[in-house]
Amino acid sequence: MKVGILGGGQLGLMLAQSAHGLGVETLVLDPAADAVAGQATRHLAKDWLDAAALDALAACDVVTCEFENVPSEAVEKLVGRVPVHPVPEALVLSGDRLLEKRFFRGLGIEPAPFAEIGSRIELGRAVADAGLPIVLKTRRFGYDGKGQVVVRAADELDAAWAKLGGEELILEGFVPFVRELSIAAVRGRDGEIRFWPLAENHHVDGILHISRAPAANVPAALLAEAERGLSAILAKLDYVGVLVVELFDLGDRWLANEMACRVHNSFHWTIEGAVTSQFENHVRAVAGLPLGDTSARGFAAMVNLVGTLPDLAPLAKEPGITVHDYRKQPRAGRKLGHVTAVADSPVALETRIRRILEVTGDRATRPAS
Repeated sequence: MKVGILGGGQLGLMLAQSAHGLGVETLVLDPAADAVAGQATRHLAKDWLDAAALDALAACDVVTCEFENVPSEAVEKLVGRVPVHPVPEALVLSGDRLLEKRFFRGLGIEPAPFAEIGSRIELGRAVADAGLPIVLKTRRFGYDGKGQVVVRAADELDAAWAKLGGEELILEGFVPFVRELSIAAVRGRDGEIRFWPLAENHHVDGILHISRAPAANVPAALLAEAERGLSAILAKLDYVGVLVVELFDLGDRWLANEMACRVHNSFHWTIEGAVTSQFENHVRAVAGLPLGDTSARGFAAMVNLVGTLPDLAPLAKEPGITVHDYRKQPRAGRKLGHVTAVADSPVALETRIRRILEVTGDRATRPAS
């Protein structure tokens, strides 16, 4: 079995590592010469549309993606030659915030209030309807806080438009949420679905900082509703692989923020904290192998390391703590690694999180100088 992967960042790296553990060969296409997935598998440092590179991927048994923003032309050139999971429709929807929210509504999943914005006049009208504050976002290519501006006062609208107005935009109403959660599932080729426990997420400067799982105090009815919504998405798209939906918890109901048609940062804790990680189960799903157990191994957390790496040696021998260094070049806002903690109780988990933060300090979110 050979799996082709479009994209060679840290997600591609961890997919390739998990595939190797299953005896599955991988091949990565990524134009970046220093794509870190090349540490674990053969890396084609070619343009996305390079004919020879696409031929090599088409010779695999199946092709998958590590991120949504793979050029659609590359995927289209593979469809019909080799099975591609997830299907191109899923990538189009998850790569466009407007289409994504319309898709949610069509399935009875409530998103945050939104409006399509095509001009400065439309922006003013939408703000008059929604009120302030709002978040103005690009429809495409936005992640980790990029491509968005929070507008809290009317005199900030012109600056927000000047910054983003050259793009197709969407306005999102500001949601007074209690916390941010994410739900992940994997769906196999045979339609079997398995869910991991929900993760609770804390962001700094628009970038995920800490995820804890299982999320505490989740009412059974709301968990069932979140699983129903995610199941509806998976079925509608005839999806194969891991899919994650980010949620706003309003206390008595959820709002859907966005979906990721791939493995996701908020579930990196599953490598040590679940019986089967999101990476292994994604490979299992697209390769047609039986899905693994998604149960948690006690309580787990993940702390992102962004911008620059501190000296992580003090954590190397700590019980229940695992360091993942992606071996990427430091850069402002770049995810360079993560640290996972696993414990048998929430109290013990928090002790280990404090130890991680003691070693990483604010350097976990400090941009490189």
